[in-house]
Amino acid sequence: MTLQSERTSMAPNRAKADNADPIAAAKAEEEIAYLAKRHHVTPAIVREIVRRIGSGERGAVQREIERGKARR
Repeated sequence: MTLQSERTSMAPNRAKADNADPIAAAKAEEEIAYLAKRHHVTPAIVREIVRRIGSGERGAVQREIERGKARR
């Protein structure tokens, strides 16, 4: 599977997940914005961490952000 086909195959799933529960999606975005502001990183970095660890749990995301900062 090429990178382009992966992108096109993932896009409908993301849209479907967002449409399933718009309130949960909005709360997740608020949580991402809060964590980004608190740890002085961009929301895109927080989204990538959530995607990589597979968990939106605040504590897990904060630990991963701190690990990343320690590597710099």
